[in-house]
Amino acid sequence: MKKPLIFLLLVFIQFVNSQELALVKKNSKIGYISKDGSFKIEPQYKSARSFSEGLAAVENGGKWGFIDAKGTWVIPADFSNAKDFNSGIAIVQKDKEWVYINTKGEVQKAPASEKLFDFDNGVAFIRQNNKVGLINNKMTVVLEPKYDQIKPFENGFARVELNKNWGIINTAGKELVEPAYAEIGNYFKNTTWARKDKTFGLVSAGKFIPVDGAEKIWDFETQDLTFAKKNGKIGYIDLKGNWAILPIYDKGKAFSKNLAPVLVGKKWGFINPEGKFVIEPTYNDAEVFSSNGLAPVKESNWGFINETGKIVIPTQYGITTNAIIAMFTQQDKGFIDGVARVKNEGKWGFLKPDGTVLSNQWFENAELFSKSEKNQTTEAVAEKPKEETKPAKTTAKPAKKPVSKKK
Repeated sequence: MKKPLIFLLLVFIQFVNSQELALVKKNSKIGYISKDGSFKIEPQYKSARSFSEGLAAVENGGKWGFIDAKGTWVIPADFSNAKDFNSGIAIVQKDKEWVYINTKGEVQKAPASEKLFDFDNGVAFIRQNNKVGLINNKMTVVLEPKYDQIKPFENGFARVELNKNWGIINTAGKELVEPAYAEIGNYFKNTTWARKDKTFGLVSAGKFIPVDGAEKIWDFETQDLTFAKKNGKIGYIDLKGNWAILPIYDKGKAFSKNLAPVLVGKKWGFINPEGKFVIEPTYNDAEVFSSNGLAPVKESNWGFINETGKIVIPTQYGITTNAIIAMFTQQDKGFIDGVARVKNEGKWGFLKPDGTVLSNQWFENAELFSKSEKNQTTEAVAEKPKEETKPAKTTAKPAKKPVSKKK
C-alpha cells in the first residue's frame, strides 16, 4: 500500500508545483487568476508584480513585500521597492540601499560590486573597476571580474566582450568561444554565428566557418536552421553553414514546427525546410508557430491559423509587441502554455486554442502566466539579468533593463 501512496503524493507535488497564476488588473486593482479563469487572489493591490519562484512582490501602504499563491504574506512589506525572485534571490531596496534577500527575507552579503544585478540561471554579474564577473546564489565569486561586458544569459550561455571582441561563456564562467569576433550570436547546439572582420560565418568546435555571401545571420532558435541575408534577400542556413534554402525572400523569421514565416513582396506566408510554400503568402504579418500548432497571422488585426493554413481564430485581436520565439524562453506573441494573451477593444484577456476567452473575462491589464509554486527540480523563468552600465557614483543600485541590441 505504501508505493501507491507515495506515487499519489509525488503526483500531487508535481501538480502543485505546476500551478500558474497571471497578474490581472480589474477595477484599478491587481489580483491573480489561475488557468481556469477564477481568481485565486482577489484584486486588492495598487501595485504588484508577477509571481516568480512561488512569490510575488506587492505593495502595501507604500512598502513592498512578498506574498505566496494563497495571498499570505511570506516576507513583510518592509521595503521601499522590490524586484522578482530568481535562483532564490531578489533585489530589494531597504533603508535607501539596494540589497539581496533570500526567500526567507534574509539579507545576503554579496561580494563588492559597483551595482547589483538580477540573478538568472543561478548567477549574477558583479562589476569591479569597470570589469564584469559572476557570483552564484551562495554569494560566492565563480568568475573574477575580467570582461568589459557580459550580456544576459540565454539558456545557460552569455555573450562576453573583451577588448572590443566577443565570445561566449557558460554559467560556470568557462569560455566556450574565445573573445575573437566583432559580433557574435547565441549558443545553440555547440554552435554560434559570428562576424570576423567583415565576414559572417559560424563558429563550431573552435573553428570559424565562413557562410558564402552572408551579410547578416540571425540566432538559431528551436530548429537546426536559421535565417540569414545575402544580396539583400533572406534565406536559411544549417548548422554547418550551408545555404539550405536559397536567399530569395524579402524577410523571414524562425522555423518552428517545420514552418517559417517569410515575406514575398508585401505578403507573408509559411515555407517548409525544403523552401516550399505550405501556406501561401496572403497575410500582412505573421509570427512563428507555437508548440500547440497555432501561429498568429495579421490581416487588419491578428488571429491564428493551424499548420494547414486554416484560420481557427478570427483575425480580430491585438497581440503583444515583442516576440522572443525559443523553446526554452518565454515568448510574448502566440500561445504560451495553452493560452494566448490578446487585446480586444482596449481590454486584455486570454484566448484558449478553441478561440473562446478564458472565463469570458477581459481586464484593464493582464500579464503572462507564471509559476505560483517553486519548482523543486528546475529554476523558474524570470526577468533576465540586467546588462551592466557605467559605474554608479553613489551607493550600489540595481542595473537598468538592457536596451542595446545583441552583439
